[in-house]
Amino acid sequence: MGQQFDLDTFAKTLTDKGYDGYFHTESCCAGRLKDSISEFLEAWDNGKETPLLANYLHLSTYLEWNGEDKPNVQCNMWVKYENGKFDLQETEMYIKRADQYGQLLKQSKLTNLTASSFPTVKEAIAQVTEKPKEQVSPRKRGFRM
Repeated sequence: MGQQFDLDTFAKTLTDKGYDGYFHTESCCAGRLKDSISEFLEAWDNGKETPLLANYLHLSTYLEWNGEDKPNVQCNMWVKYENGKFDLQETEMYIKRADQYGQLLKQSKLTNLTASSFPTVKEAIAQVTEKPKEQVSPRKRGFRM
């Protein structure tokens, strides 16, 4: 059995890790994490929406966005949701870096997460960001007197 959280605890756990931007829940409900999930759950209870996968909610957000003409980092999570509880251990997290045209540059997949092993936003971005190569300055040739 994994770590299970109610909506408030789940939202606080992610917010504390730096996931404080806007989310889409099941590609329909946009807003801050707790608001987005609450809106979807309400629509689900009313029969207007259903999850794409049974017992899983799809959450997506941008971790890094610097404009349409620059590369971005997107995060997609499939979070297990049963009986009003979110289970982080059953969560699959996909982090991908794409260029301005949407072409995949680098991707990472995380599973079996816990509240303590869930990466912060900076750690998630670092997984798909390549370190800049050090440039060696050209040596000056010749004699000095």
